Amino acid sequence: MFRTISLGLVSIAVIALASIWSPKWLLFPATMAASHGIVTLGIVLMMRSGVVSFGQGMVFACGAYCAALLAKHAGINEALLLVPAGGLASALLALPFAPLLARYRAIFFAMLTLSLSMVLYGILVKTETLGGSDGFNVARPQIMGVELPADMANLGMFWLSLAFVGTLSIVMRIYFDSSRGLVALAIRENELRVEYLGSSVQKMIGTDFVVAAFLAGIGGALTGLTLGHIEPNFSYWTTSGELVFAAILAGHHSVAAVYLASFVLELVRSFSALYFPNTWQLALGLFLLIVIRFLPQGLGSLWIGSRQRGDKQ
Repeated sequence: MFRTISLGLVSIAVIALASIWSPKWLLFPATMAASHGIVTLGIVLMMRSGVVSFGQGMVFACGAYCAALLAKHAGINEALLLVPAGGLASALLALPFAPLLARYRAIFFAMLTLSLSMVLYGILVKTETLGGSDGFNVARPQIMGVELPADMANLGMFWLSLAFVGTLSIVMRIYFDSSRGLVALAIRENELRVEYLGSSVQKMIGTDFVVAAFLAGIGGALTGLTLGHIEPNFSYWTTSGELVFAAILAGHHSVAAVYLASFVLELVRSFSALYFPNTWQLALGLFLLIVIRFLPQGLGSLWIGSRQRGDKQ
């Protein structure tokens, strides 16, 4: 635990310092990669138990809308309050569905989560008080009571995202290495045997679903505040699909790989949209096929495999 916390804090500090001298155009995609990465980490959490959610767009959108509505109607402009509020709202939204979803596996779990996300999308599109299909704008938030100038806004949002994402990632890494986190891998391999050992598989999957929803809400709030705009497409199936795309690209071996995959995906999408505006989805699809072909266990398997070979030597 000490090693994980130390390494995580050092990594956060190094990235924060490096961002000061990084190109300004890189800050926005890096912030989006961080906010989407924390949502992807929730998907990886469930993947470790053998289930994949294709409906994280639901809780992602919930976090974004909660933060935006509090800023617009409640007059709360402090990002340090808006972001956790988004995570809490998403966890509360997921809580009633967790016992039901925990009973299902494989394609049934995926399709049920997807249907819930599309239901929320339909509600958001039809609700004019929430902006309808166009959504609505969100004012730039304050950070620790300070309203950042326009030229510092991107850097400030990146540091804010880095603080939330870094802290939660350290916590999740510790959880993955704990006894309960390792039991999740056993559930994926042999669920019945885990039940025989006295652990409740349904309870664990349900709990992981709520935790993943909290992470998605944090990511949604950060995304909405960074973009300055929210819309129903946050809950659309393509958003959930892109998050699953990043989870597959990362694999379940490493937390750092999740953010690397999210950042790579953000860059590929940005440059594909710039140079191939009508076929950027094709470029993403080809990229995923290449990764699946040569790295079937994700980017995280690169340094995990290298470390295991080093241990054998």
